[in-house]
Amino acid sequence: MWLVAIMLMIAIGHGETAKAQINTDQVINIGRNAMYFEDYVLSIQYFNQVISVKPYLADPYFYRAVAKLNLSDFKGAEDDCTKALERNPFIVDAYQVRGVARQTLRDYKGAVADYEAGLKQFPEHKNFLMNKAVCEVALKQYENAEVTYSKLLKIYPKYDNAYLGRAELFLAQGDTVKALDDVNKCLDLNKNESNAYVMRSGIRMRYEHNVQGALEDMNEAIKLEPHYAGYFINRAFMKYKLDDYFGAMADYDYALNLEPTNVTAYYNRALLKMEVSENNKAIEDFSYVLRSDPNNVLSRYNRASLYHKTGQYKKAIKDYDELLKVYPNFQSALYARSECKRLSGDIAGGERDYKRSQELYKKNRSGNDPKMLAENKSEDEAEQNGEEFESEDAVKNKFNTLLVVENDNSIRPEYDNKTRGRVQNQNMKIDNEPMFVLSCYTQGGVVRDNSYYMKEVDEANASRLLQFVVHLTNRVPTLYEDQIQRHFNSIEYYNGMLATSQPRAIDYLGRAIDFMVVKNPEAAIKDLNRAIEMRPNFTLAYFVRATARCQQIELEAANVHGDNRSQDEMMFAQRRQAKEYEAVMADLDKVLEYSPNNVYALYNKGCVYAKNNNLTSAISCFTSAIEEKKDFGEAYYNRGLAYLQLGNKEKGISDLSKAGELGILPSYSVLKRMN
Repeated sequence: MWLVAIMLMIAIGHGETAKAQINTDQVINIGRNAMYFEDYVLSIQYFNQVISVKPYLADPYFYRAVAKLNLSDFKGAEDDCTKALERNPFIVDAYQVRGVARQTLRDYKGAVADYEAGLKQFPEHKNFLMNKAVCEVALKQYENAEVTYSKLLKIYPKYDNAYLGRAELFLAQGDTVKALDDVNKCLDLNKNESNAYVMRSGIRMRYEHNVQGALEDMNEAIKLEPHYAGYFINRAFMKYKLDDYFGAMADYDYALNLEPTNVTAYYNRALLKMEVSENNKAIEDFSYVLRSDPNNVLSRYNRASLYHKTGQYKKAIKDYDELLKVYPNFQSALYARSECKRLSGDIAGGERDYKRSQELYKKNRSGNDPKMLAENKSEDEAEQNGEEFESEDAVKNKFNTLLVVENDNSIRPEYDNKTRGRVQNQNMKIDNEPMFVLSCYTQGGVVRDNSYYMKEVDEANASRLLQFVVHLTNRVPTLYEDQIQRHFNSIEYYNGMLATSQPRAIDYLGRAIDFMVVKNPEAAIKDLNRAIEMRPNFTLAYFVRATARCQQIELEAANVHGDNRSQDEMMFAQRRQAKEYEAVMADLDKVLEYSPNNVYALYNKGCVYAKNNNLTSAISCFTSAIEEKKDFGEAYYNRGLAYLQLGNKEKGISDLSKAGELGILPSYSVLKRMN
């Protein structure tokens, strides 16, 4: 039936007869499969096809909204949810998705309306309550927000994120004591909540002027999220306040290693270099900022001052010219430009600037010059234009103050996405490296090039009998529309060839790989069964069938958990899953029978054992794979996690260290936590 669904989808657009025959339930399920594997572009294509045939159905609009939300198309998600609710006003999750979309778009009133609609049907829904409270704070409806948080915490007294959200409410009300108390409660419940450390750091810095305490909290946040450049920028500012110039400089350097285009880090580092008289290096950093943002007057002023100081007068004059276009009555800049003109030989120009600067100096002292007020924007005029008014003194102070990255402590909208799998594992932040699969695409990493070799794969590519060159990879990238369409076309090609020519095992393998790309494992397994019937020693067919079966098991498990089935149904599903994993293992054993010591079959067996919590057997398989392939970083990483789960810290840390050395970057995050 899956094969029929795919063939019919390819036929869409060729006539009403094809449209009438499409099995919409199966197409929706395949679209949901694609969403589970985070192939949102592919899933949208499936839902589009259902909508074109049955536009009166609500579900495809809702699922398409979820896909769009994950692609950051918030307006599209909002519109699709509206269409879904017009067709069926009882899809509660549609209110949640639309609320999240509106909240992200800062339509807080609309989001609150959606959350309230959801709460009418589920009055104690955690995410509806949490998101509603966050929106009420954004709308400055503080009393309403306090009521909502109180209700939320009464129902869920151990919900750490609710305390963090309420701390934001108290900060907005100016009550730092209550805010700090809630942040501490959050950390009592969850010591690994980095946002709580960041928020407490901000409170200590801004309100208590406790720089050392703020620094300690920022250190904790960095331990938990060591790859966020903004944390290092803020910690550098704290170190600067404590006169730790070398530490501050090191943090700016590291922030730029993490995020090489971070303008704030360049600007702050330039100011620090300026302070320690590394003038030429400071000029380089200010120049980078100005290349990124030519209107950055802060960098313009400071670079002009450095050009002046280092005798590069013409360059300084050019910067002062740009600066005075924005602030024509900036007396200090006029005086500095007069000096640069005089030193560069423009005596007359220097004299004009000097006289103008002296006039402004006298008028600034009296403060009553109508001409000056006419030339500069007044506070009232700026307010009418929606702009922030800044006096000259305020501008000067800003020029010479280190910028601090605004901590993004805002509580983000929450959505318990029931359409994506592993719902039971959503709180797990440490996962094994995935199994290896045969794919037409591979995704290179920052450190690794993800190039892996298997003799049988090389032979299949050399035969030139497949429609695409295939690769071994455990990182399959998300595909673009034109790439996905190529596989639909390839399936159609194989359909025609198998119907009119003598079938070959390699053809069934090729079509199976296409079905895997478009997330239809059931159809792939049927084709692989045929290939193996025709060629019982077909190693690659066993390898691909093992991974297809794993994909199907994951989808079925997600549906079991997502549909809230009875205990008996769950137990039956678990027994069935155990049998299906036995079939996976049998396929991998066949690979090893025909291709002894195949490291990827050994590794995949280890992954299956780990999924089933048979850690001793998993370690044995990963060890065998490592013995055959000494630089197998993924095997070291997974074996390290297995050792840690068994309590063997020494071997676990040793393996993770080796995995990190071989380019498995998540190893370092785990090592920091363990140490």
